[in-house]
Amino acid sequence: MAQASAAGPQREQHAVVEMRTTFSRREDALACAERLVQGRLAACVQVDGPVTSVYRWQGEVESATEFRCTCKTSPARAADCAAAIRALHEYETPELIVTETGAAAAYAAWVRACVESEPRGGE
Repeated sequence: MAQASAAGPQREQHAVVEMRTTFSRREDALACAERLVQGRLAACVQVDGPVTSVYRWQGEVESATEFRCTCKTSPARAADCAAAIRALHEYETPELIVTETGAAAAYAAWVRACVESEPRGGE
């Protein structure tokens, strides 16, 4: 049985980009989520937390309570989604982790339909 190439067109059709960022306030995380989905830059944004982050900033070890946004978008909309997150963000250097991954065909198609096309019923 022939196996499909991992880098072939089928994988590209099922690709989804997941972006993660954090905000210091739940209200800011929710506002970002709504703006991304309303603007058709993300199909879905999950907000969770609070989480505790420990990090080095300006030479000191800090800790903070944050709220994490996990955004799902298409490869075609990823750059615009990342730019919007940076524009909406309060932090000087916001966390922005971007991962392109494979997804179930139907889910990847739903993500693409949400961010790459005009609104239709059911979206």
